[in-house]
Amino acid sequence: MYVMKCSDNENFVEGQILRFGKIELNPSAGVLNYGQGLFEGTKAHRKEDGGLLLFRPDLNAKRMQIGAERMCMPAPSIQQFVDAVKQTAIANKHWVPPSGKGSLYIRPLLMGSGPVLGLAPAPEYTFLIYASPVGNYFKEGVAPLNLYVEDEFHRASRGGAGGVKTITNYAPVLKALTRAKNRGFSDVLYLDSVNKKNLEEVSSCNIFVVKDNVLSTPAIKGTILSGVTRQSIIEIARDHGYQVEERTLPVDELIDADEVFCTGTAVGVAPVGSITYQSKRIEYKTSARSFCGELFSTLVGIQKGLLEDKKGWTVEID
Repeated sequence: MYVMKCSDNENFVEGQILRFGKIELNPSAGVLNYGQGLFEGTKAHRKEDGGLLLFRPDLNAKRMQIGAERMCMPAPSIQQFVDAVKQTAIANKHWVPPSGKGSLYIRPLLMGSGPVLGLAPAPEYTFLIYASPVGNYFKEGVAPLNLYVEDEFHRASRGGAGGVKTITNYAPVLKALTRAKNRGFSDVLYLDSVNKKNLEEVSSCNIFVVKDNVLSTPAIKGTILSGVTRQSIIEIARDHGYQVEERTLPVDELIDADEVFCTGTAVGVAPVGSITYQSKRIEYKTSARSFCGELFSTLVGIQKGLLEDKKGWTVEID
């Protein structure tokens, strides 16, 4: 794993690769007491020739910087972040699955590791990266997901931190997620907390709705995370000549939708087979020729080096 530290009001300097293991924290660390922490997620993919590729790690670095500003923390520079991800991938290259068998999930963390008893920014910060080989995120594998629209609990609210990848955004969704999974659903789709009628996002991924060859996804307005995969799919779809709208998306539009799919670093591009809202189940047709299938094939082709990367999205690791 990679570790780098700095004090408050200072910049991060060069870190180092250490053996994976436990970390030591003061009981009054800011991250433990006040949730002053962020995380990111990216992947290293094995090419058919055995080489490794990262996918748009600079966007993860920029997103961490935005989140750090919101959470009153210093952040690594984009170059420091990308170099650290590279070093972590190289140190764990023997754990990267063969092409087509999975990927190496890389988890950067930024936390207030210094002790602080009163409510205030921590005096010291730790940037840490660890990695793990992964397969499919959902137990369904590549099978369509079954989502449940949650109208009691909310993931985020206006003026909060829903638009950044803070650790405090995730534990609050566990109650709704566990309840949904116990009822046989794959995940939860959340509504806005003000009107309780507009789509926001799934617990750990963004959502797209297709109608009459137009792709629509909720606009980023401070309560929805700006996903790297989300942005990539928007750009790929537009390159393919499709119209993409980022807008307010009423839950009622799910009724007449032709197709629904989710996007995220962990989930990739996942088709949705059904959505249940207020005891009504809406089913969607899924196939390899769907928008989801077409966009997924292009995305994965770029990530694994099977298609030409005309946008300079991938970073090859020597």
